[in-house]
Amino acid sequence: MTTSTTVPVPSTRTTLDHVSTLGRDAATRPTAYAPIPFGRILRIELRKMFDTRSGFWLLASIGITSILATAAVIAFAPDSSITYEAFGTAIGFPMSVLLPVIAILSVTSEWSQRTGLTTFTLVPNRSRVIGAKLVASVAVGVVSMLLAFGIGAVGNVVGSAIAGVDTTWNISFVQLGTIILANVLGLLTGFMLGILIRSSAGAIVGYFVYSFVLPTLTSILAASQHWFSDIRHWVDFQDNQTALFDATAMRAADWGYLAVTGLVWLVLPLAVGLWTMRRSEVK
Repeated sequence: MTTSTTVPVPSTRTTLDHVSTLGRDAATRPTAYAPIPFGRILRIELRKMFDTRSGFWLLASIGITSILATAAVIAFAPDSSITYEAFGTAIGFPMSVLLPVIAILSVTSEWSQRTGLTTFTLVPNRSRVIGAKLVASVAVGVVSMLLAFGIGAVGNVVGSAIAGVDTTWNISFVQLGTIILANVLGLLTGFMLGILIRSSAGAIVGYFVYSFVLPTLTSILAASQHWFSDIRHWVDFQDNQTALFDATAMRAADWGYLAVTGLVWLVLPLAVGLWTMRRSEVK
């Protein structure tokens, strides 16, 4: 005698309802995408600093002004002043002006040119974009300074040969490092103002007021008021930055002054700017 077993077969309607439920779940479930790598964001920010006409010529002006400053020292400086320090000083002034402007424009372009609407849509985490801009600005600044020092070195050799004097290398590697640090701090100041103000014109004007008007006022105040002269090192970040251009004059206390004033005038405003930038509306 044979016993048969009957296997229940689900109805067509039950199967369709199950498939439909799975389809709705898959449609409503958010798709997880891997975040854009930081290296790719950094490459894009570097390219954005070069691929506009204004950005290209602003960066090219660093090399152009370095060559012009070097030629001016060879043409007009007396033979006794043909030293590497003379070329470094001549090249350093345009660098101290151009590098902060480059940093400012790298930030404010997102708001002034409305590219932030696209940038912060593709990368919603604004801190990653600003971090890439910061790394790109510092990298461009350091490479530009090394290029300028190289031009100055060539000018020192050529100028000494033309003047018929011995080639004088009176800037040590330590001094070169502190000069680069001073210019990087100036670049970071421009970057900080760009984050705070988020307007190209306003940030550039603010930087020139900070770099040229404010030091003049503090110098007058220090010369006329003894109480301010005694505490100036604790409150004047610009004066402490200037001391970096002469590494031999930097003492342990001077590094402390630089750290305290840098915290007050650079780090804290930058933190406030980042906090407001992350919550501001991009129009």
